[in-house]
Amino acid sequence: MTQSICIITGSTLGGAEYVADHLNDVLNAKGYQVDVFNNAGLNDIQSRPHLIVITSTHGAGELPDNIQPLFEEIAEQSPDFSTLKFGVIGLGSSDYDTFCYAVDIVETALKAQGATQVCDSLRIDVTQNFDHDGSAEAWLSSFIEHIK
Repeated sequence: MTQSICIITGSTLGGAEYVADHLNDVLNAKGYQVDVFNNAGLNDIQSRPHLIVITSTHGAGELPDNIQPLFEEIAEQSPDFSTLKFGVIGLGSSDYDTFCYAVDIVETALKAQGATQVCDSLRIDVTQNFDHDGSAEAWLSSFIEHIK
């Protein structure tokens, strides 16, 4: 049976979406069924076994506008994510003291609903690391290893 992975993005300038598209291609080549949502709602992720969240940090350490409603919905409805396994990739600038803080918001929100984080989150510093796709792909092998 083909494993299914859902990827959702939180993006202001499109960086997270580019990384999601790259991981989609990599996962498809490995035989995974992948769905990518750039404006995910709770119904898009509710019954998924595996979730990758790729998000930038916006403003003063907040989630980007396109993913904020999903996490408000999660907080309001408290869905049961006890069967959900997830990983997080963050993009941010270490020039800010809220560097990749959106990663912490995602981890906390999903764990509060019973989801299991299967590997350490990847925090990409866009001021130092210019190969976002390559870094995400390297991280992906750890995520895949932990959902087998």
